[in-house]
Formats: sequence, C-alpha cells, structure tokens
Amino acid sequence: MSFPLLTATAVLPAIGAIATAAVPAAQRTAAKWLALLVSLTTLALAITVLVRFDPDGDRYQLTESHAWIKDFGVRYELGVDGIAVALIALTAVLIPFIILAGWHDADPLETGSRRWRPTQGFFALILAVEAMVILSFEATDVFLFYIFFEAMLIPMYFLIGGFGDRAHAHGEEAASTQRSYAAVKFLLYNLVGGLIMLAAVIGLYVVAGNFSLQEIAEARANGSLDMATNTERWLFLGFFFAFAVKAPLWPLHTWLPNAMGEATAPVAVLITAVVDKVGTFAMLRFCLQLFPEASKWATPVILVLALISIIYGALLAVGQRDIKRLVAYASISHFGFIIMGIFAMTSQGQSGATLYMVNHGISTAALMLVAGFLISRRGSRLIADYGGVQKVAPVLAGTFLIGGLATLSLPGLAPFVSEFLVLVGTFTRYPVIGIIATFGIVLAALYTLVLYQRTMTGPVKPEVAAMPDLRVRELVVVAPLVVLLIFLGVYPKPVTDIVNPAVKQTMSDVQKKDPQPEVEAAK
Repeated sequence: MSFPLLTATAVLPAIGAIATAAVPAAQRTAAKWLALLVSLTTLALAITVLVRFDPDGDRYQLTESHAWIKDFGVRYELGVDGIAVALIALTAVLIPFIILAGWHDADPLETGSRRWRPTQGFFALILAVEAMVILSFEATDVFLFYIFFEAMLIPMYFLIGGFGDRAHAHGEEAASTQRSYAAVKFLLYNLVGGLIMLAAVIGLYVVAGNFSLQEIAEARANGSLDMATNTERWLFLGFFFAFAVKAPLWPLHTWLPNAMGEATAPVAVLITAVVDKVGTFAMLRFCLQLFPEASKWATPVILVLALISIIYGALLAVGQRDIKRLVAYASISHFGFIIMGIFAMTSQGQSGATLYMVNHGISTAALMLVAGFLISRRGSRLIADYGGVQKVAPVLAGTFLIGGLATLSLPGLAPFVSEFLVLVGTFTRYPVIGIIATFGIVLAALYTLVLYQRTMTGPVKPEVAAMPDLRVRELVVVAPLVVLLIFLGVYPKPVTDIVNPAVKQTMSDVQKKDPQPEVEAAK
C-alpha cells in the first residue's frame, strides 16, 4: 500500500497538538519550538502533496479509502483536487507565521500571579485547528467532512475566549467579558449552521444511500440518482446555510467582527485566512457538485447577498474606529467577492474566486499581523490613538502600507488578479451585478488609505514617539508574506495552473459554459 500522504499531512499537526499540550508547564519555550517544528514539517508534507499533484490527471488524486462505520455507509475517504491542494498549501504556509507572530501572546499575564494562561494550550489549539482544516479540505466523504467542519469550532472557541487580545480600553475585566461574548457568539452561530447542515446530511443519505461525494456525483451525472426538485433545493439550502455562516455571508456575518476584534491578531488571521476558507471551499465542492440544479436555482439570490456583503462590509469598514474590526469588515467585503465569483457560474469567476481565497489569506495575514505588532506596542486598537508612526518605525509602516495596498487590490499585488477575474467573470453573465460590485473597490481604497493616513502619517503623538521598529522575529513573519504578495501579483500562473482544471470540472457539474462575447458582424 502506498504511503498515506494526505492522512500524514492532517495527522501530523494533530499529534503535534497532543505533544505540545503534554510539555511540562515550566517548559513554555520548548512547547513553542515544538509547535513551530511540527508546523514546518506539515508544510513540507503539504509541499509534497503539491508536487505530486498532477493538474491534468484525475479529478481526485492521492486518494485513500477505508471502511469506517459500515452499517451507515460511512467511509474514511480522502482525495484532493486542484482547489483543495491550493488551500492546503495556503493553510500550511500560514500556520508557521501565525505561531511565530503569537510567540508571546500566551505568556503569563503577570509574573508571580495566579492569573496565567497555559502557553502550551495556545499552540496546541492552533495545531489542532490546522489538522481539522486540512482534513476538511481532503475529505470526500460527506459525513467525514461534516465531523471536522464542526469539530474545528471547539479549539477556535477556546482560542477566542481564553486567549483574547489584551489591548482593551476598559481594563482586563471588561476585556474578559467581551472575549467570552465573542467566543459564545462565534460558537452559537456556527453550531446553528452545523445543525441545519446535519439535517441535510441525513437527508442526503436517505436519498442517495451513502455519503461518498464521488459516488453521489457520478450517480447524479449518469442519471441513476434522480432527486426530486424540491428535495434537492432543501438539501442545498441546508448545506449552503452552514457554509454561508462560516464564510461569512451577509446577513450571517455578525459573529466575525466580534471574534476578530477580541482575538489576538494571529488568531484573527487563523479565523479569516484559514478557517473561513472552509466555507467558500465547501460551496464549490459540495453545493455545486451535489446539487447543480439547485445551485443554479439559488444563484440570483446568492449573488444579491454577495453584492450586499461587498458594499455593506466596505461601508462599515470606512466608519470603524477599531483597527481589527476594520480588517474584519473588509474581510466580509472580500468574501462577498469570493462568493460572487463562485456563483457567477463562469470559469473566470470561479478561477478568480479560488485564487482570491489564496490571495486574501496572504494579504489579510500580512495586514492583520503587522497591525497586531502595532497594537502590542501601543496597547490600543483605536485608530485615534496613533499618528506619525512612519517617522519612528518606518519598516513597520512600510509593511503595513503594503498589506493595506494588497487589501485594496492594487495592480502588481496578488489580490488584484483574483478580484479582476471575479469581476470579469461576473460581468460577462450578470453585468449589473458586476458594475455595482466595482464600487467595493472604491470603498476599499477609501478605508485603507484613511487607516494609513490616520495611524502612520501626521505629527508624531507622544505615546508612539518611542515605539520600536519591527524586530527580527517580526520581520521573519512579515517579509515572506510581502514577497508572496508581490510574486503572485506579477506571476499568478503557478496557482491558476493548479486550480483551472478543477474549475472546468465544476463548471461541467453544473452544466454551464462561459457566455460567448457578442461580436458585431463586420459589414
């Protein structure tokens, strides 16, 4: 039997999480280095998956299949297509930077005090989330996917509620209350979505007789499984609701600003750059593949919701006074672009949406992590508490600017290509939606440049006059992300070559072809 590469890629961080949690309490530094080593080894395995994947080969590759719960037809089935490979690589790349950026985030609050936080637990939880996210990208059994789709909520709950941001204007007691509220809200929203999805998963089993994504999709394609129209639509809505909560899509988005605002900056990156991508990925893998007719039926409404997310998120970002909540609302706007690209039902839109998932992860990580370094120095998340930072910490200000320019999709940086593809793909089929969505770009420029102006330019405020510039560890975190933003901005071909064949197969699932341009006949 060949080496189970996909299992190893997911199981290694899970084992690493257990080992990190077991490190003695006095050996906090050892726990950090162990977590970092595990994340780097996982990255090496993810690169191996990337190298062994053949974009022109079978749809699902490196497959593994074993009986699990025979009485209910549940199997341990794994397989990756180009979209999954790209997102596994994104996850494995970001986790080491998240660990490095959060190196001191779980250190004891006060030396010699009973108020302490288990450092080992913080890094163990990050590795546990990585394991569950990777398994979610790999699972081709619907029930197996559902388990890890829901299980990742548990470590995320503790990361938000137990290891929240220390920069709070009203003291530690108020901060603890806000963290608990944000964690509970995150958990309840996602649990409700998950319970609705569970009902749809059971309904799918009743109709199809098994949970295998590939078998159900093949049966649908060859006509041996014919779902009633209403049945398919209800099942689609059950799946889509859960994914829209995770994504998040307006009006199911309200948990995200609270969670990102109260979490530490690395955990905020884990939420929006890693965990939330499972929602948009699942729309492509499960909604479109299992319920093609219902996906087309729901497309007009979903596009309107995505458009509202784009404009609404951007408008609220403009009015934010909190740096982290601004980034959170900007992410809601960006997820609107991703979902719009998916349901535009064009190859350009879906390729752009997949590329956007990758590029948004990198750009948000760059901006949020630098913002976290800034906040840790000043001890405040409020934009008004900053001014003139570029004069005392020019490297910090420069990297903050690059992250911001990537967020507004400046040409030459990675998100521009993906946003352009999404807009082109949408405009060719839904021109009105595409035109209105472009206003989101204008608003992105407004909230990004205003943020930079108010924090980095102008007179130096006394509170930031002695602010140190980026340290070596922080540069190690930020510099590779900036390099990736520039590289994928000028040369996105390595990613598009991997995802485009998978996108073509998804388009075939929904029986959609790209609209042909209307060319006026030559006279």
